[in-house]
Amino acid sequence: GYIQACRGLMISAVCLGFFGAVFGLVGMKCTKVGGSDQTKAKIACLAGLIFILSGLCSMTSCSLYANRITSEFFDPSFVAQKYELGAALFIGWAGASLCIIGGSIFCFSIAENSNSPRRGYAYNGAASIMSSRTKVHNSVPDKTPPKHFDKNAYV
Repeated sequence: GYIQACRGLMISAVCLGFFGAVFGLVGMKCTKVGGSDQTKAKIACLAGLIFILSGLCSMTSCSLYANRITSEFFDPSFVAQKYELGAALFIGWAGASLCIIGGSIFCFSIAENSNSPRRGYAYNGAASIMSSRTKVHNSVPDKTPPKHFDKNAYV
């Protein structure tokens, strides 16, 4: 019975993760699907909630299975084959943690959108090192080239 429950929770976690990814793609600012920025922010927050729910389903499934394994392992009256915690459980816990963290980041991205719009910064151009060295700071320009050119001067 517990294996069927774990299987059902994992399948629901995978399905929720798929729908969370679809809503996450629609809710991104770089896509043209989804409407205005406010609508996209709400869709991104929904994607975050779905990812959190997916992570909780996966975490519950892995923890339920691990609890059953450890209770059978330490039970002295259990005579059937005993199992140990394997790499799949640890990968499941890590994936569930990443889903919960990613969903939280999606949910908190709506707060950044509602506070204030981004300000644009003016680009003044990049000043190179050579141009700042060769500027003439006096009123009479010196026409003689510098004498200390090396083979690395132009690199």
